[in-house]
Amino acid sequence: MILLLGSCSSKEQNPALQLLDRIEQGSSDKFLIDIIPEQDGKDYFELSQKGNKIAITGSNLSSITTGINWYLKHYVGVHLSWNGMHADLPDTLPAVSEKIRIATDQTIRYDFNYCTYSYSMAFWDWERWEKEIDWMALHGVNAPLALTGMEAVWYNVLEKLDYSKEEINDFIAGPGFLAWWHMNNLEGWGGPNPDNWYTQQVALQKKIITRMRELGIEPVFPGYAGMVPNNAAQKLGLNVAEPGVWCGYKRPAFLQPTDPSFDKIADLYYQEMEKLFGKAKYYSIDPFHEGGSTEGVDLDKAGKAIHSAMKRANNDATWVIQAWQANPRPEMVNNLPLGDLLVLDLFSESRPMWGDTHSPWFRENGYDKHEWLYCMLLNFGGNVGMHGKMDRLISGYYKAKTHPNGKTLKGVGATMEGIENNPIMYELLFELPWRTTEFSKEDWLNDYVFARYGKKDSTLWEAWKILANTAYQAPFDGTQEGTTESVFCARPALDIHSASTWGTSKLYYEPQELRAGVEKMIAVAPNYKSNNNFQYDLVDAVRQAIADSGNVVQREIAEAFRAKDIVALKQKSTNFLSLIQEQDKLLSTRPEFMTGTWIEQAKKIGSTQQEKDLYEWNARTQITSWGDRYAANTGGLRDYSHREWSGILNDLYYKRWKIYLDTIATFTNEKDIPEIDFFAIEEDWNNQKKIYPTNSQTNPVETACEIYNRIFKPNN
Repeated sequence: MILLLGSCSSKEQNPALQLLDRIEQGSSDKFLIDIIPEQDGKDYFELSQKGNKIAITGSNLSSITTGINWYLKHYVGVHLSWNGMHADLPDTLPAVSEKIRIATDQTIRYDFNYCTYSYSMAFWDWERWEKEIDWMALHGVNAPLALTGMEAVWYNVLEKLDYSKEEINDFIAGPGFLAWWHMNNLEGWGGPNPDNWYTQQVALQKKIITRMRELGIEPVFPGYAGMVPNNAAQKLGLNVAEPGVWCGYKRPAFLQPTDPSFDKIADLYYQEMEKLFGKAKYYSIDPFHEGGSTEGVDLDKAGKAIHSAMKRANNDATWVIQAWQANPRPEMVNNLPLGDLLVLDLFSESRPMWGDTHSPWFRENGYDKHEWLYCMLLNFGGNVGMHGKMDRLISGYYKAKTHPNGKTLKGVGATMEGIENNPIMYELLFELPWRTTEFSKEDWLNDYVFARYGKKDSTLWEAWKILANTAYQAPFDGTQEGTTESVFCARPALDIHSASTWGTSKLYYEPQELRAGVEKMIAVAPNYKSNNNFQYDLVDAVRQAIADSGNVVQREIAEAFRAKDIVALKQKSTNFLSLIQEQDKLLSTRPEFMTGTWIEQAKKIGSTQQEKDLYEWNARTQITSWGDRYAANTGGLRDYSHREWSGILNDLYYKRWKIYLDTIATFTNEKDIPEIDFFAIEEDWNNQKKIYPTNSQTNPVETACEIYNRIFKPNN
């Protein structure tokens, strides 16, 4: 069967051509697109030349759009990323001199962590979502988690169970914290939500899933995991288990699978979901996520009850589960039918469970008979920092493919907690399935530089090789969660090991080695002043150099204090505070690094001042204290989602450090330093309404070079 989408159908009916016109209006006229399904079950695309047009043939729409991106990157030198989804294509496109065919048996490409929906996507509108769906299509993603508006399903379920509006909003979390409510970690925090929130999110989700399916992308809906409100035992007389506490928050209850109401509530959940959004091919279900107690629960019965409920909703559906900590619990999934479970090996580049003997989470039999995906977690909390394990990501994938447990490997997944950072790592991840043999990162980087900047540049290739062997060469020891954290963003102390409770500020490379790469970028910077991707990359690289310097100077502050060297303490303190201010100025040149981008996004979706205030508070609180005083301090959540951004650097992080450094300057003994109420400082910022900029007033490249030279080359 041949479906001629390019030459025989109109643009109005062809999603791939419409995508091309969103990249650049009129560019679809330069392409011919045909779908020819493959008989062996593989996905493939072919690139060839037909007259003056580029012909792209593929097994399905997802393969076609992957082929479009492959052509743009490897032939035209156009890299579409979170830094920009539009391009000015040449009038005459580079010819495909020889037909190429690229195929893969890795037919599932997953996207998103639950956390992504809060740390990055909490306040997105359709304009932003449209770009992300295009990004997914171009990168071959065909199975993304789709959480938007799903709280409305729960609203309708609880209404039918005679919960009042107030009770429902006491249960459902606010916009900035819905991810952890979905994962059965907490109730109500960040709410109550206005009625308009549910209405607009449902409308948005309908547009999202419609566009996804138009582009051959199958959304993954949240399935029923046994969650019920904490008061369900008292209000509804249900037999529940208590999963315990998560970071200071009482978790929702778990409905026992032996309770006669389990099937009733599960069926009601799926019915209400179908009314709003239809059925799904995949349902994401993670009972007892991240330390939830299973005491008193028959896990085999629970797994079967959850599975049966999903199958009643759609007999063709697959249960998607995250491999994280104790999940998937073998007792819960071992007896499920073959083909009905898809496991996300969530942290494959660092703590794989698929059977890698070097992993701290090693499981000898991996996931036994069940299918699984090789996933990259990379980012925690939406934190900012150049970070990755390039060599390990590549070698681990091909090792997994050839391992006995690799016979059930079905694809790759991006499972980061926050996006819009480290675009190079996602480019690498989503090319893996389409490359049949292992390759070197050095060769790959040469192609990346061409795609990223539009031309071959040996100096930039050398720069990226240095970055790839420093910031992007994090050790594979399973100990580090996410980027090396900037101490600018940490609650001040003499001894700082991290900004967040579970992170680290310890560098795994020498700062001067990374700066050598930055200086190569600066050497060619005049040639790329107007290059959007270069602007972002240079600002990010200089930011990393400044953050690394800050980590060094902070340790020198501690040394000066303990040596009772008052002159050195004052000098180092002044230097440290100056670095924060320079960092703030640097990051004010790109919207990706501006606090205003985040806060204004939140306010924009509010219809009333009350809504705008609630959403702004959610946005501010999430990236600072995260929770209330107990959850922030005792639960450990403070600064988990810290952001090294212009705005918050000057107004919160600088303020915390200035107060602390002024305080310790008046003491000589460490034990005499009074405790500072940092939560009160953070809470004050959370409740402010200061408007932050969203657009730069200076050229990013010029500013980055100027600041770098002022800090690291003061005598030049």
